Parts: sequence; structure tokens; C-alpha cells
Amino acid sequence: MAASPWPDTFNNHFFPDTARAAVEVLEAAGRRVDIPPRPLCCGRPLYDYGMLDLARRMLLQILETLRPAIREGVPVVGLEPSCVAVFRDEMTNLLPDDLDAQRLKGQTFVLGEFLDRIGWQPPRLPGCALVHGHGHHRSVLDFPAEQRLLGKVGLDVKMPDSGCCGMAGSFGFERQHYAISMKAAERVLLPAVRRAPADALIITDGFSCREQISQATGRRALHLAEVLRLALRGDRGGGPVRASAAPRASSHRRAALVTAAGAGLALTLLMTHGAPMRTGRR
Repeated sequence: MAASPWPDTFNNHFFPDTARAAVEVLEAAGRRVDIPPRPLCCGRPLYDYGMLDLARRMLLQILETLRPAIREGVPVVGLEPSCVAVFRDEMTNLLPDDLDAQRLKGQTFVLGEFLDRIGWQPPRLPGCALVHGHGHHRSVLDFPAEQRLLGKVGLDVKMPDSGCCGMAGSFGFERQHYAISMKAAERVLLPAVRRAPADALIITDGFSCREQISQATGRRALHLAEVLRLALRGDRGGGPVRASAAPRASSHRRAALVTAAGAGLALTLLMTHGAPMRTGRR
């Protein structure tokens, strides 16, 4: 049976090894991996700036490209909760009469949801872990499915009531919001990460959450896909990874990511000026 990983901008361009880990895990779960045939973007950054017409156009582009797989019932498996939330929430609000949008909503999952849904039993990876739930993961998606999967792995999981990490997409990257971003992170999450044992895995699926943790503590947080790959390989060596730069020197990295994200958004805008897209009203 096939599964189609969603190559979101963050993991496709910034952390492709996370996407490779997801492919390895899906194949271990018995799924044939089918990557979308062209670059696509869910348009998540556009909602923050009110660019809803462009966001709608990008969703139509996705439906046009994935239409055969959608109608065959191929599940889409996302790594970034904010992207999956677009398909599960905003998409059908912007395209309420599109039947393919309704279909895609019903067959799109984050990795943990999908693996829990098919009843996959991962190898065991004993140890301890601190888990932070991304905002969209907790509010729109099935976060308990990820908790169940980590339980099957055999990790002793601590899950602090950390709320938002403070990065919130591009919010924490913006100069005028930096102080608020750090206050939110320092409320619960960052102190918990600093207190975690050196051999504890720090786990969160959100790209922005992992960046906040890395830049502010020097600890490298792992995506669920990376944790499951460690279990598959019987290797715990990637757990207590430290960032190469000191936490206080992270402003250069943050600026570089802002520049890269801006360039990616510009490229996305250029990609959207193609032929008109038709809706899936069949």
C-alpha cells in the first residue's frame, strides 16, 4: 500500500534528514512511498498576513497535482503539524464546495497519527524523553496518537504543560516580537529542557519549536520520525545532541533562517503564477 509524505518547506529545505527519516519509518511500516511529482506548498505563512486569495490558489494547485492520488484514497502523511492543520482546517474553509478538498482533509495525517491508525508496532527504544506538543498538533490534530506511539516505543515520557514555545511560526523571528517570544518559552518549556537529563531525548514535531529549543538551550530536539529511526536502527546515539553554537550566539542563525524563509516565500509566490486551477467538484 502507498503513502504520500508531504514535503513541507521546512523539512524539505532546512532539515531534509528528518524527511529521510520519515521515509525510512514509513517503509519499515510496510508502505510504498510516493512523493508528489512537483514542488508544492500548503501556503501556511500566507494566513498570517491575510493573503487568502493566494493561499486559496495554492490549495487549488495542490488539489490539481494530487487529484489522482486523492481519488485513489492514498493517505498524505505530514511531518510539520502546521502544514497538516491547513489540510484539516483552513482548506475546507477556503474551498467549502470542493469534494477533493473534503477527501484530502479526511486522508491527511501527521506521522504519529498515521502509524497509530494502521496499528504499527515500532521497535523499543528504552530511556527517557521530554515531549513538547506543537500548538496545531494539540489543538487541531490527534496529539494523543503520538503519545500512544511513544508509549509503544517504551520511552518514559515527561510532558510539561508548556503551552506555546513562543516561536509561533515566524513570530519569534521578528525583531519586535523577540522579547515576547522568549518570555513565552521561558515560562515552562526552556527551564524543563535545561533540567532534563543529558541522555534524555527532547522531542517535538514543530520546526519552529525545535528551533526555539536549539537556539535558547543548545539542546537539539528531535522529530518523531528521527526518534523512530533511532529505534529501528537500535541506536540511541542521536539523543543528547548539543547545538554546535552557544545559545547566545543564535541571532546569526535566526537571521539566516529569516532570510532563507523570505527567499522561499518569494519563490512560492513565483510558483503560483501558472495556469488557472480547476476545482474538484466530482
